[in-house]
Amino acid sequence: MADNKRIAEDILKAVGGPKNVTSATHCMTRLRLVLKDESSIDDDEVKAVDGVMGIVHGGQQYQIIVGTNVPRVYAEFCSLANVNELEAVEDAEAAAADVELVSKKKLTPMQILKNVVGYMAGCMTPMIPVLLTGGLANAINALCGPQLLSLYPAESDIYVLFDFIYDAALYFMPILAGVNAAKQLGINGMLGGFIGCVLMSPDFAAIIAGGKAFTVFGIPCNTSAAYAQTVLPIMMSVPLFAVVYKFVGKHMPDMLSTVFTPILSLLVTSPFILCLLAPFGTIVGNAISGGLAWFGMNTGFFGVGVIAALWEFLVMSGMHLALMMPMMASFFETGEMTGVMLAGSFATWACFGVALGAALRLKGKAERGNAFGAFVSGILGGVTEPVLYGICLSHVRCFGALMVGSFVGGAYAGIANLTQYVLTSANFLSVLSYVGGTNANFIQGIIASLISLVVAAVCTYLFGFSKKELDQANAK
Repeated sequence: MADNKRIAEDILKAVGGPKNVTSATHCMTRLRLVLKDESSIDDDEVKAVDGVMGIVHGGQQYQIIVGTNVPRVYAEFCSLANVNELEAVEDAEAAAADVELVSKKKLTPMQILKNVVGYMAGCMTPMIPVLLTGGLANAINALCGPQLLSLYPAESDIYVLFDFIYDAALYFMPILAGVNAAKQLGINGMLGGFIGCVLMSPDFAAIIAGGKAFTVFGIPCNTSAAYAQTVLPIMMSVPLFAVVYKFVGKHMPDMLSTVFTPILSLLVTSPFILCLLAPFGTIVGNAISGGLAWFGMNTGFFGVGVIAALWEFLVMSGMHLALMMPMMASFFETGEMTGVMLAGSFATWACFGVALGAALRLKGKAERGNAFGAFVSGILGGVTEPVLYGICLSHVRCFGALMVGSFVGGAYAGIANLTQYVLTSANFLSVLSYVGGTNANFIQGIIASLISLVVAAVCTYLFGFSKKELDQANAK
C-alpha cells in the first residue's frame, strides 16, 4: 500500500514548500497545483519522487500524475501545505502573486490557446466520474428497458431512477463546472457553483421559456436559451466574477469582507453575466449555426461532411440547438430527414470511435478504464460528454480524429443520399432510424455509421496521442 503521507511530503518539498503553493485540487489520477513560481521547480526532482508517475504542464496548472490513490495523497498534501481541501486558498497576497506570475508570461497566440484549453480542461476533468455515471445509467436503461431487452417498462420506478441519474449528470453541469472554474481562479469554489445556480434559477428559466421582458438594473436581458446542460456560459462568467471578487475583497475591511464581498461582487457582475456573457454564446451561436445550415444545404455531400466534423464543437457550445430546431420542424412536417440533417448522427458514432481507439491505445489502467467507460456509456447510452470532456480536452489530438471520422461518415451519407424515417436514441440503436425506406437505405445507414466509428478509432489509435502522453499513460 502506498505511503500517501510520505508521497505528499516529498511532492511538497519538491515544489518549493507551502509558501510556493497557491491552491490545489485533483482529478482522478492527477494532483493539480497552482504555484506562485513554477519556473523554480525542477521537473526531474518531482518525477524522482517515489509514487509520482509523471508531470504535465496544463495551462496555469502544474499537474503531477500520482494514480488512483491521488485523493489520499491530496488530503495529506492539503494538510501539510495548509490548503483547504474543499476550496482554493483565498489569501489575497497569494492570489495577487499568481495573477502577477501569469501576467509576466509572454502571451503568444499559442500560450493563450494553452491557457484556454488548460482552463476548460480544469473545469471539466474533475467531472468525468459524474458524466460516466450518468452515461452508464442511461446505458442500463437503453439495454434493459423497452428499447432492447424489455426487462422493465419506461413507467417503472427503476427506469425513472436511472433516467433522473442520467438527467442530473448533464442538467447541472453549469453548477459543477462553476465550482471547478472558481477553484482554478483562486476563489471559493462554492461561489462559482452559485453563479451556475443563478443561471439555472427556476424563475429565470421560466422568464426565458415564457419570452417575458426582463431587465437587470434597467439593462435589457435578451436571451431565448436556457443554460442547463451547457458549460461555456459559466466558463465565461466565472473569470469576470473572480476578478471583481478579488478586487472588492482587497479593498473591503476584514470584518465586513465575509458578508459584503460576495454580494457586492455579484451585484457588479450580474448585468454583464446575465445580459452579455451568458447570452453571447447563444447570439453568436445562432448566427454561426444559420450560416452553417446554409452551407450544409448548398454544398452537397461535402457540406454534410463539414457539418458532421464540426457538430460536436457545436454541441459543446450549445450552438447545435439552432440547427436542430428547423431540422425537427421539417421532420414533423415531412416525416423524413436527409442531407445535413443527419450530420449529428455520424459525429456521435465518431465519438464512440474515439473512445474505442483510446481504450485500445492507452495502457494505463486509469485512462484505459475511463476510455472504455466512455465507449460503453456512449454506444449503449448515447452520451458523448465523457469523450469530449474526458478524452478530447485532455488529449487535443483526439479532436482531429473525431473530426476526420465525422467528416468521412457524413460525406458518405451525403453521397448515398441517406434518409432517416424514425427518431431514435443517439446510441447504437440509431441505425434503426434508416428503416422505413428501401433495404439499401438501411444497409447504407449501418455502413455510414460504422465508417465514422472505424475511421475515428483508427485515427485516434494512430495519431490521437503524443509520445509524451503515451509514456505518461503507460507509466500508470
